Amino acid sequence: MSASEIAELCAALPPDKREEVADFARFLLSRHDDARWEEILAESKPRPRLDAFLRESAAEADEPLNPNRL
Repeated sequence: MSASEIAELCAALPPDKREEVADFARFLLSRHDDARWEEILAESKPRPRLDAFLRESAAEADEPLNPNRL
């Protein structure tokens, strides 16, 4: 199905239904991005910078976010 076919179908829908179609398309895109990140994270290659960041983050004191320090 082409983008023009989808656009024609959406144009025939009432506005609230067009919004539902758009929301569903956004949902599908977000799921696709999630799957790609899962693939990247599952790779077995070393990530020294990420590992260092995680160690440093874990060593930081737990304190509430202070907007005055931002």
